[in-house]
Amino acid sequence: MKRSKKIVVLGGGISGYGSAVLAKKMGFDTFLSDAGKIAERYTKVLDEWQIEYEQQGHTMERILAADEVVKSPGIPEKAAAVKALREKGVPIISEMEFASRYMGKSRTICITGSNGKTTTTSLIYKIMCDAGMNVALGGNIGESFAYQVATSSPDWYVLELSSFQLDGMYDFKADVAVLMNITPDHLDRYDYCFQNYIDSKMRIVRNQHSRCAFVYSADDEVIAAELPKYELRQRLLPFAARQAVASSAGDGFMMPDGEIEIRVGRKSLTLNTQKMKIRGLHNSYNAMAAALATMAAGVEPEQVARSIYDFSPVEHRLEPAGERDGVEWINDSKATNVDSVWYALESMTRPVVWIAGGTDKGNDYSPLKEFARKKVKALVCMGLDNEKLIKEFSDIVPQVVSCSSLDEAMQSARSLAEAGDTVLLSPACASFDLFKNYEQRGQLFKEWVRNNVINK
Repeated sequence: MKRSKKIVVLGGGISGYGSAVLAKKMGFDTFLSDAGKIAERYTKVLDEWQIEYEQQGHTMERILAADEVVKSPGIPEKAAAVKALREKGVPIISEMEFASRYMGKSRTICITGSNGKTTTTSLIYKIMCDAGMNVALGGNIGESFAYQVATSSPDWYVLELSSFQLDGMYDFKADVAVLMNITPDHLDRYDYCFQNYIDSKMRIVRNQHSRCAFVYSADDEVIAAELPKYELRQRLLPFAARQAVASSAGDGFMMPDGEIEIRVGRKSLTLNTQKMKIRGLHNSYNAMAAALATMAAGVEPEQVARSIYDFSPVEHRLEPAGERDGVEWINDSKATNVDSVWYALESMTRPVVWIAGGTDKGNDYSPLKEFARKKVKALVCMGLDNEKLIKEFSDIVPQVVSCSSLDEAMQSARSLAEAGDTVLLSPACASFDLFKNYEQRGQLFKEWVRNNVINK
């Protein structure tokens, strides 16, 4: 009797539990292992599916007996269990790679990039839903992709993909691939080598053929330098605001008057950015990418326009948190890298009290200095180690204040802000020194504003 293939899932978060459920459903000998504690909502599902699991430690003998390992994206290559598996030659794949084997005739729109991918993914999902399509949301946001493959059968999956998820993908193919931009991020996971990170992001085009589509920023110099290295047979759909790059398959361009022209095949669309609820250059890029991707997937231009005009900002991304006494407070906690903050500062039209800081990921702050010089009246550094921020901006911003807690930073920002100013939380750093994640950081910011500013 042929033995069942042994699948070990490393990590018991949203990616891991979904992968384990799919592996169990496909009849594999399934075991999930997590070095930490697994959330109760996930253990409940694992118990329901009668999946064996362990938490707060790894049984290496059992892990190394796997025929294949599905690794959660948050587990780095330097983890002891991963190193041991690599040494033994056990194949390690991502949830995306694993789930794609069993999704049948479903198709995918996959979005990646250093910045803008969550807003663009959410916008694409809204457009597809509004158009009446049978669609599911997954990847880095929404429900686990693998869990949805195990329990449903949509026509389309809209998947936000991080570089970590792309790293473990080999045979996976995106029917529509979207690459927003590539700027330095997560370099601590890529041996502090930018090219390693670039190579990871470019995996989004892997295995695409002539019936697929590739939507990408023609304004991004890194992408432009990479494209000649690849033999691209898919439909190319570039978008730009600075330099028009025409493509026979279609393209998107933002005109000097703020109108956006979109064309895919024989269908075209004009968007008025003044009618959009999401503002700023970065959101014009997001709208162009979403329009090209959804029109490539068959959505009619008129429906695309209606959905884009109706779309509201994503939480923690330039999200208005309140206004009082002429001072507006904006939560941009999701801006965990320099490029995100660049777009945030670019969109500011009032003097800025900028709250930044956290766990530095090897940031180069030089791209922000011109905006800081022109727009930032005060920088409030919020973190356990503010030395680098203070050194970089002391000669550029009139006032730089160092704070070691959220409350201290917010008190300082409030005292520095005057009528007509904007207090902007746009950290440029990860949140792990003072907070669990950027969501908690953003929620606490909004709560402080609500309790100490709006309802004072």
